[in-house]
Amino acid sequence: MDPQTLTELLDVAVLDRLDRIDDLKGDELARSTALRKEGFSADVTAALLTQARLRHEAAAKLGPFAEDMLFTRDGLAQATRLPVAAHHARRLIGDVAEGESFRIADLGCGIGADSVAFAGMGAHVSAVDADEVTAAIAAFNLRHLPDAAVEHARAEDVDLDGFDALWFDPARRTIGKADKRGSTSRITDPEAFSPSLSWVIEKASAAKAAGVKLGPALDHDLVPDEAEAQWVSHNGEVVEVCLYFGEARQRPGRGALVMGERTLLVHEDNLPDEDEADIGELGKYLLEPDGAIVRAGLVAALCAPLQARRLHPKIAYLTTDVEPSGPAAAGVTSYEVVDVLPAKVPSLRKELVSRGIGSVVIKKRGADIVPDQVRRQLKLPKGDKATLVFTRLGDKHVVLLTQPV
Repeated sequence: MDPQTLTELLDVAVLDRLDRIDDLKGDELARSTALRKEGFSADVTAALLTQARLRHEAAAKLGPFAEDMLFTRDGLAQATRLPVAAHHARRLIGDVAEGESFRIADLGCGIGADSVAFAGMGAHVSAVDADEVTAAIAAFNLRHLPDAAVEHARAEDVDLDGFDALWFDPARRTIGKADKRGSTSRITDPEAFSPSLSWVIEKASAAKAAGVKLGPALDHDLVPDEAEAQWVSHNGEVVEVCLYFGEARQRPGRGALVMGERTLLVHEDNLPDEDEADIGELGKYLLEPDGAIVRAGLVAALCAPLQARRLHPKIAYLTTDVEPSGPAAAGVTSYEVVDVLPAKVPSLRKELVSRGIGSVVIKKRGADIVPDQVRRQLKLPKGDKATLVFTRLGDKHVVLLTQPV
């Protein structure tokens, strides 16, 4: 979104029409035609319909707050989900006593999702973003929170003295020059983040309390010794890794937080000694660890509490003869193993057809396949549904026929 479009969108009459956009019936073309007949320009009409779509999509991340917010496509994609933002706030702020002043800087605030959580926890929030339009949208989204202020500025130019906590979310995407629509591409070099990861870690390490939000593919070697690195998944999707410093750090090292219907915390302190890591035969159940646990390198930490063993030292599947239960069960998706089938497509198809299976979900680890391609090659007739897991048992490539537990 360019500044001119945002200025037009912030007009009181336009915002009022956005709040009543659901009054319009019909498809996109019909809604666009109706708005043009009401006197809105083509650009404003397009902006209204885009915001309506983004608000609808944002509800999954931000709940009812989305109904009263503005977005950019990239801003929404990178925004912190509301339950995860609340977790950040608890880690950095804790309980603010009545009358106590707690100041936090949100450096790289995006559309303001984390700032909403920080202010909701009673903190005085100073939010900044280097992008002019994004900062203006954040200011709009935080307008009902008197203890939150937004500034258009680079994190490197902010005086960080006097804050009780710092929150960093460095930009990890760049706007494409060739695409007039403003396409983005992911930055892989941490020193090309904005601000750079080394600058962020230097400032975070010196702060009273600090957190750094990064992408979950972060190399473990980039985690400073003094930090706690916590990979986070929400409803089965790995969303981030956060580095915590100072008073926000609970214990150093790598950890994983699984958030959803049930919550599970796993830490590298729970890992067995290397010589105690159990690699064994396929059992009655196949366990697929949550992605945050896999990213954190903590799969083996689930073995003892789930009475499980690893199928292969380099593949993140577990197996057990006992149906998973207890708190650690929140860290895996469980499948009952029905049979072990051949990996070659002609033989596999024959086995599936003989069992009346016509619809398959295909998973893989340790197998060089393309699931959609295999599904097309199988050409199964209509039938029952099953989950196929392409993996390795020892040196042998196999397909496990499974059913979700």
